[in-house]
Amino acid sequence: MDTYGLLSLLPTLVVVVTAILTHRPVAALATGVVAALLMLDPTNIMTPLADTALSVMMDETIGWIILVCGLFGSLIALLIRTGGASAFADILAAGANTRARALLSTWLLGLVIFIDDYLNALAVSASMKKLTDRFRISRQMLAYVADSTAAPACFLVPISTWAVYFSGILESSDIASEGSGMGLYISAIPFMLYSWLALLIVPLVATGHIPLIGPMKKAESQAAHGEPAAREDDLELVPASLGAAAVRRKRHAWNFAIPILSLLIFSWLYDIDVLKGVIAALAITIPLLGLQKLISWGDIFDTVLEGFKTMIAPLAIVVAAFMFKAVNDSLGMPQYVIESVKPLMTAQWLPLVAFLSMSLISFATGSSWGVFAITIPIIIPLAEAVGCPLPLAIGALLSASAFGSHASFYGDATVLAAQGSGCSPMSHALTQLPYALIAAAVSSAGFIALGYLLT
Repeated sequence: MDTYGLLSLLPTLVVVVTAILTHRPVAALATGVVAALLMLDPTNIMTPLADTALSVMMDETIGWIILVCGLFGSLIALLIRTGGASAFADILAAGANTRARALLSTWLLGLVIFIDDYLNALAVSASMKKLTDRFRISRQMLAYVADSTAAPACFLVPISTWAVYFSGILESSDIASEGSGMGLYISAIPFMLYSWLALLIVPLVATGHIPLIGPMKKAESQAAHGEPAAREDDLELVPASLGAAAVRRKRHAWNFAIPILSLLIFSWLYDIDVLKGVIAALAITIPLLGLQKLISWGDIFDTVLEGFKTMIAPLAIVVAAFMFKAVNDSLGMPQYVIESVKPLMTAQWLPLVAFLSMSLISFATGSSWGVFAITIPIIIPLAEAVGCPLPLAIGALLSASAFGSHASFYGDATVLAAQGSGCSPMSHALTQLPYALIAAAVSSAGFIALGYLLT
């Protein structure tokens, strides 16, 4: 594929600058897509724009994401509106009588719900909102904690959607023989430094051992003084128009626990398929709530529809990010970055260079799943050629994917954590970024050390 060299990075620069200036990820991504199409063919934009949009919307992954996120929105809206999430938060609040304990409880809940980062980001943020509000914790801090236990936690557990996906990629790329992909993935878990560090930094921030930095310090100060959130941050999974319907009976925490447990159990039974899991969970939750007459059947189905609709905005960002990735691929941006750093990839330096370069691509494109599929057929044979241990090389690549999912302004987990917490994706991304960069910096030092120790 022909690449545009250094110019292939221009659309990414346009997106990042536009996102920071406007705080509107969809507008920024759309601007980047148009900039890339102008580079590809300035005389014809509309046809490739329409073709790219249709291609992305026909992608099976996008269809899966739309259904999963929309149905998650429906399920969580039901749990919030019928009081199950509040009752569950009240139980946690009994032991979380300080700000630090509230944040640590949120962190621990995120570690428990490890099966999928979408489920983690939405369920944890939405269910812990009442508890963190009680201690005047900013929605941005809640989103940071929820996001930090989304992709990072899922990477480290071999019974998650991420583990199943990436072990499959290892086998399909002939890096691992059939049936041995999961074993190779598990061997790389100790070397997924970014995931470990992103998780470990959260309790240090929660307890004050790592101070509040930059935008997060401002957000926490505003929340502590009771200042209302900016209008752009006023996002809720249950629209105000539905808030008038009163719950007719006492709220019970098991109305939260049963749906979430059924989601986890059925996802596991269906080979870590979260779409089948959330459909089964809704099939259990709707009659569970309706038969208790907590709210009317009509209100239940209204809430299901409205919960799905609340996910349209974050899904628009995800679709735009997929379009941006497609035009970046057409420009040859990933290939340019890889070819540029290849001369630096000696056995000792390959883990660091792979982590940094792939982190750049993952952050720039907002695609953490796609980056691994693109780069593994290139990086892993190179690691074998120079004598770098495969688990270490794979750990570096997966660390880069975790960084992209965690830190990108328009990454899917970032958007969903913001939606569940009730703040805008940009305010969440900007407040979280300093802590993501700390984890990335320490991970880089770790990859340098491991590169010399193990090669």
